Amino acid sequence: MKTATRAALLGLTLACSLAAPAMAADVRVSVTAIVDHPALDAARKGVTDELADAGYVNGKNLKLEYQSAQGNTATAAQIARKFAGDKPNVIVAVSTPSAQTALAATREIPIVFSAVTDPVAAKLVKSWEATGGNVTGVSDLPSLDKHLAALRKALPAAKRIGVVYSPGAANSVAAIAELKKLATPLGMTVVEAAASRTVDVASAAQSLIGKVDVFYEPTDNNVTSAFESLAKVADQGKVPLISADPSVATRGAAIGMGTNYYDLGRQTGKLVVRILKGETPGKIASEVSTTLEMHVNKSAAQRQGATFSEDFLKTATKVID
Repeated sequence: MKTATRAALLGLTLACSLAAPAMAADVRVSVTAIVDHPALDAARKGVTDELADAGYVNGKNLKLEYQSAQGNTATAAQIARKFAGDKPNVIVAVSTPSAQTALAATREIPIVFSAVTDPVAAKLVKSWEATGGNVTGVSDLPSLDKHLAALRKALPAAKRIGVVYSPGAANSVAAIAELKKLATPLGMTVVEAAASRTVDVASAAQSLIGKVDVFYEPTDNNVTSAFESLAKVADQGKVPLISADPSVATRGAAIGMGTNYYDLGRQTGKLVVRILKGETPGKIASEVSTTLEMHVNKSAAQRQGATFSEDFLKTATKVID
């Protein structure tokens, strides 16, 4: 082989070896959620789909890692510390506990939260404005005034609202406080039952039978994970069950109204892309989900002793027979 040819080949080999790292995953996004359930799973898929549409493809120019805490806050803290040590470009925290543990683990790595009801009450950000720091994201803050309006239209005789919730969940505590404030002027009362663990959901719901006219579930992750057990109590007690998550209409809610969690994830993904392209989270104001849907399950409603008017059914985004 001639010297010139050999030198050319050597140069080509060296060029390829230098270029090789650019072909590997050069952007890292670490995603965590407090638990796996359909709403949070949909939000996570929305994030990854938005990243892919923006050109960040896992295994090509993106290394995407996901870990679930399986409902355990101690595990969530361990995951957060691991991610902080890995130093990804962005940490995506789906749910309030995951976002809180991520912030406790790092004040430097950008954190984008998703499916957090009240990021201010959860002390993730100082206000809804861009206030500096390393956190921004998208809230699933329910439009409780619209929920109450729909509840009154669907069940005009209902006056006592039963809420099963996790007392350690900042999202649920904030939602209940707001629900009470809105319900009182309407002549309605809110009756609470705490369920610290998923196994407590059924017994907490059972304790409300005879005391409430309707169940309302404010996207509490603990309760959503055990939603079928809540629906079973609602069926047996003939108490209509309404949730702030439209997707759970397929899991036994008579009415599910609120955020489309896949769309919430897409909205979250847009913020992640902005940060990957150079923006800082402290200069991006926290957002609220822009979608609102209502799914009605007629069979579940019948089991729970409710019949909805045709006028009300016409206002639904989706009706399940």
